[in-house]
Amino acid sequence: MEEKKRFSDDELKEFKELILDKLQKARADYRTYKSVIDHTDGNDIQDTSPTFKVLEEGASVLSKEEAGRFAHRQQKFIQHLEAALMRIENKTYGICRETGKLISKERLRAVPHATLSIEAKNGQA
Repeated sequence: MEEKKRFSDDELKEFKELILDKLQKARADYRTYKSVIDHTDGNDIQDTSPTFKVLEEGASVLSKEEAGRFAHRQQKFIQHLEAALMRIENKTYGICRETGKLISKERLRAVPHATLSIEAKNGQA
């Protein structure tokens, strides 16, 4: 039996739905992190007394830095998901960029933006 070269249109549709769902959640998380950074969440210490403000300043800066890191990671995740959608449109989704073989469905369900099969990923270590 000949080895499959690409996923069928129905399989690609299934992965597209999965990716769109993850993309929607990722964008919502990104907006949340950005609101913490931009102080648009309304949950800060702006209206409290100066004593509390001094005590909370350090925590606020740390929280902003952490939110910034999370926002950056989320932005990269969104970019990877959008790239996966482009591969679906091009019908190249799920093809390992190292081996040229199909990535297992199980791996793609777990990591829908994967571009390497498990074998290729393990070979990088």
